[in-house]
Amino acid sequence: MSEFHDDYPQYEFMAHHSEEDGKKKRRKLWNVFWIMLVVTIIELIIGFQASSWGLLNDDRTSSIVLKVLFIGLTIGKAYFIVFSFMHLGDEKKAMKWSILAPYTIFIIYLIGICVEEANYCRVNKHEMDNIIVQQKIELNEAAKHPHAEGGHDAGGAHETHEETAKPAESGHH
Repeated sequence: MSEFHDDYPQYEFMAHHSEEDGKKKRRKLWNVFWIMLVVTIIELIIGFQASSWGLLNDDRTSSIVLKVLFIGLTIGKAYFIVFSFMHLGDEKKAMKWSILAPYTIFIIYLIGICVEEANYCRVNKHEMDNIIVQQKIELNEAAKHPHAEGGHDAGGAHETHEETAKPAESGHH
Protein backbone atom coordinates (compact mmCIF):
# COMPACT_ATOMS: atom_id res chain seq x y z
CA MET A 1 0.00 0.00 0.00
CA SER A 2 1.29 3.46 -0.83
CA GLU A 3 2.03 6.02 1.83
CA PHE A 4 -0.93 8.15 0.64
CA HIS A 5 -3.52 5.41 1.17
CA ASP A 6 -5.48 6.45 -1.88
CA ASP A 7 -7.67 4.19 -4.00
CA TYR A 8 -5.88 5.07 -7.21
CA PRO A 9 -4.03 2.36 -9.11
CA GLN A 10 -0.28 2.28 -8.82
CA TYR A 11 1.31 5.12 -10.76
CA GLU A 12 3.51 2.83 -12.84
CA PHE A 13 0.44 1.02 -14.23
CA MET A 14 -1.34 4.20 -15.28
CA ALA A 15 1.47 6.20 -16.85
CA HIS A 16 4.12 3.55 -17.36
CA HIS A 17 6.39 5.26 -14.85
CA SER A 18 7.92 4.04 -11.66
CA GLU A 19 6.19 4.36 -8.31
CA GLU A 20 9.00 6.72 -7.25
CA ASP A 21 7.98 9.19 -9.99
CA GLY A 22 4.39 8.95 -8.83
CA LYS A 23 5.34 9.69 -5.24
CA LYS A 24 7.29 12.78 -6.35
CA LYS A 25 4.39 14.10 -8.41
CA ARG A 26 1.83 13.46 -5.68
CA ARG A 27 4.10 15.10 -3.12
CA LYS A 28 4.44 18.15 -5.39
CA LEU A 29 0.65 18.45 -5.73
CA TRP A 30 0.17 18.13 -1.98
CA ASN A 31 2.79 20.82 -1.40
CA VAL A 32 0.95 23.17 -3.76
CA PHE A 33 -2.31 22.37 -1.96
CA TRP A 34 -0.79 23.27 1.43
CA ILE A 35 0.72 26.48 0.06
CA MET A 36 -2.65 27.53 -1.37
CA LEU A 37 -4.38 26.66 1.91
CA VAL A 38 -1.94 28.83 3.86
CA VAL A 39 -2.42 31.73 1.42
CA THR A 40 -6.21 31.40 1.74
CA ILE A 41 -5.98 31.42 5.53
CA ILE A 42 -3.76 34.52 5.34
CA GLU A 43 -6.38 36.20 3.13
CA LEU A 44 -9.11 35.38 5.65
CA ILE A 45 -7.06 36.70 8.57
CA ILE A 46 -6.33 39.93 6.69
CA GLY A 47 -10.01 40.28 5.79
CA PHE A 48 -11.20 39.84 9.36
CA GLN A 49 -8.47 42.01 10.91
CA ALA A 50 -8.32 44.78 8.28
CA SER A 51 -10.15 47.36 10.36
CA SER A 52 -8.12 46.71 13.52
CA TRP A 53 -4.89 46.91 11.52
CA GLY A 54 -5.89 50.24 9.96
CA LEU A 55 -6.26 48.89 6.42
CA LEU A 56 -9.71 50.44 6.02
CA ASN A 57 -10.36 54.12 5.41
CA ASP A 58 -12.55 56.22 7.71
CA ASP A 59 -15.62 55.54 5.57
CA ARG A 60 -14.99 51.75 5.84
CA THR A 61 -13.78 51.47 2.26
CA SER A 62 -10.67 49.50 1.56
CA SER A 63 -7.35 51.24 1.14
CA ILE A 64 -4.96 50.78 -1.75
CA VAL A 65 -2.71 48.62 0.46
CA LEU A 66 -5.56 46.20 1.17
CA LYS A 67 -6.51 45.99 -2.49
CA VAL A 68 -2.91 45.36 -3.57
CA LEU A 69 -2.53 42.68 -0.88
CA PHE A 70 -5.62 40.78 -1.99
CA ILE A 71 -4.87 41.10 -5.70
CA GLY A 72 -1.28 39.92 -5.15
CA LEU A 73 -2.33 36.92 -3.05
CA THR A 74 -5.02 36.00 -5.58
CA ILE A 75 -2.56 36.18 -8.47
CA GLY A 76 -0.18 34.00 -6.46
CA LYS A 77 -2.88 31.37 -5.99
CA ALA A 78 -3.79 31.56 -9.67
CA TYR A 79 -0.13 30.97 -10.54
CA PHE A 80 -0.03 27.79 -8.45
CA ILE A 81 -3.29 26.53 -9.94
CA VAL A 82 -2.25 27.11 -13.54
CA PHE A 83 1.34 25.96 -13.28
CA SER A 84 0.88 22.98 -10.96
CA PHE A 85 -2.64 21.63 -11.10
CA MET A 86 -3.11 22.42 -14.79
CA HIS A 87 0.47 21.28 -15.52
CA LEU A 88 1.36 24.39 -17.52
CA GLY A 89 4.66 24.58 -15.67
CA ASP A 90 5.82 21.43 -17.48
CA GLU A 91 5.17 22.85 -20.96
CA LYS A 92 7.58 24.55 -23.31
CA LYS A 93 7.87 28.34 -23.26
CA ALA A 94 5.99 28.85 -26.56
CA MET A 95 3.07 26.76 -25.33
CA LYS A 96 2.91 28.70 -22.05
CA TRP A 97 2.78 32.02 -23.89
CA SER A 98 0.21 30.83 -26.43
CA ILE A 99 -2.11 29.96 -23.55
CA LEU A 100 -1.35 32.86 -21.20
CA ALA A 101 -0.95 35.75 -23.67
CA PRO A 102 -4.64 36.04 -24.69
CA TYR A 103 -5.73 36.04 -21.05
CA THR A 104 -3.07 38.58 -20.12
CA ILE A 105 -4.08 40.89 -22.98
CA PHE A 106 -7.76 40.56 -22.05
CA ILE A 107 -7.08 41.37 -18.39
CA ILE A 108 -5.03 44.44 -19.36
CA TYR A 109 -7.89 45.50 -21.65
CA LEU A 110 -10.42 45.11 -18.80
CA ILE A 111 -8.22 47.14 -16.46
CA GLY A 112 -8.03 49.89 -19.08
CA ILE A 113 -11.81 49.91 -19.50
CA CYS A 114 -12.31 50.09 -15.72
CA VAL A 115 -9.88 52.99 -15.37
CA GLU A 116 -11.41 54.88 -18.29
CA GLU A 117 -14.99 54.38 -17.13
CA ALA A 118 -14.12 55.30 -13.54
CA ASN A 119 -12.79 58.66 -14.76
CA TYR A 120 -15.78 59.34 -17.03
CA CYS A 121 -17.99 60.39 -14.14
CA ARG A 122 -15.44 62.86 -12.77
CA VAL A 123 -14.92 64.50 -16.16
CA ASN A 124 -18.60 64.72 -17.17
CA LYS A 125 -20.19 64.98 -13.71
CA HIS A 126 -21.38 68.57 -14.13
CA GLU A 127 -23.12 67.72 -17.42
CA MET A 128 -24.69 64.51 -16.09
CA ASP A 129 -25.86 66.15 -12.86
CA ASN A 130 -27.74 68.85 -14.80
CA ILE A 131 -29.44 66.25 -16.99
CA ILE A 132 -30.48 64.11 -14.01
CA VAL A 133 -31.74 67.12 -12.03
CA GLN A 134 -33.75 68.36 -15.02
CA GLN A 135 -35.33 64.91 -15.51
CA LYS A 136 -36.32 64.75 -11.83
CA ILE A 137 -37.90 68.22 -12.02
CA GLU A 138 -39.90 67.23 -15.11
CA LEU A 139 -41.08 63.99 -13.50
CA ASN A 140 -42.11 65.78 -10.30
CA GLU A 141 -44.03 68.43 -12.27
CA ALA A 142 -45.77 65.73 -14.30
CA ALA A 143 -46.73 63.92 -11.10
CA LYS A 144 -48.23 67.11 -9.63
CA HIS A 145 -50.26 67.84 -12.77
CA PRO A 146 -50.99 64.47 -14.41
CA HIS A 147 -53.66 65.78 -16.82
CA ALA A 148 -52.07 69.11 -17.71
CA GLU A 149 -51.59 69.87 -21.37
CA GLY A 150 -48.03 70.07 -22.61
CA GLY A 151 -46.68 68.32 -19.51
CA HIS A 152 -44.33 65.40 -19.44
CA ASP A 153 -45.96 62.23 -20.75
CA ALA A 154 -45.21 59.50 -18.25
CA GLY A 155 -46.61 56.78 -20.47
CA GLY A 156 -49.56 55.86 -18.27
CA ALA A 157 -47.60 55.71 -15.04
CA HIS A 158 -50.02 58.16 -13.38
CA GLU A 159 -53.32 56.29 -13.88
CA THR A 160 -56.02 56.90 -11.34
CA HIS A 161 -57.45 54.17 -9.18
CA GLU A 162 -60.69 54.12 -11.21
CA GLU A 163 -58.80 53.50 -14.45
CA THR A 164 -56.90 50.54 -13.05
CA ALA A 165 -59.94 49.09 -11.27
CA LYS A 166 -61.98 48.58 -14.47
CA PRO A 167 -62.87 44.93 -15.08
CA ALA A 168 -61.19 43.31 -18.03
CA GLU A 169 -63.26 42.97 -21.17
CA SER A 170 -64.21 39.42 -22.03
CA GLY A 171 -63.49 39.72 -25.75
CA HIS A 172 -60.12 40.41 -27.29
CA HIS A 173 -59.74 42.54 -30.41
